[in-house]
Amino acid sequence: MSALDLGKLALIVAAPTLIGAAVIYAPRWCGVVADRWRLMHPPPPQPVGPPIEQLAADLRRLLRLHSELTASAHLAMRAHRLWAVEAAIATRAVEAARALDVPHPEPAIPGALTRRELLDLLTALSIAGLTLPSKVGPFTSDGRF
Repeated sequence: MSALDLGKLALIVAAPTLIGAAVIYAPRWCGVVADRWRLMHPPPPQPVGPPIEQLAADLRRLLRLHSELTASAHLAMRAHRLWAVEAAIATRAVEAARALDVPHPEPAIPGALTRRELLDLLTALSIAGLTLPSKVGPFTSDGRF
């Protein structure tokens, strides 16, 4: 028997064991390789929220709608819509503050800022460079009528 024949025989005998080991350990090896690849090539940073331009446009639109509502309909007809618009303004203002790293209160319920907190936040956003209408308010005292 030649060395080539012995090599073939050893391969035939060891093949099932090698295939079984590959099936068992290959996922672990692939995971290790994938982890090292991610460490060497981190993904590019992704934005947390919408672009600041969109936030500013939404805030301007909502503030315009708020001023139109306060000047138009009767109090009983506009109360619910006005409250909803103020909640949307507060939500977008908090998102813009996060995007610009402006200190802001974190309400327990999204959009539930008091009148003073909302005015202070909008003022801080204007100081940070966000273009907003010059006249803002009057907002309801607690977000509801």
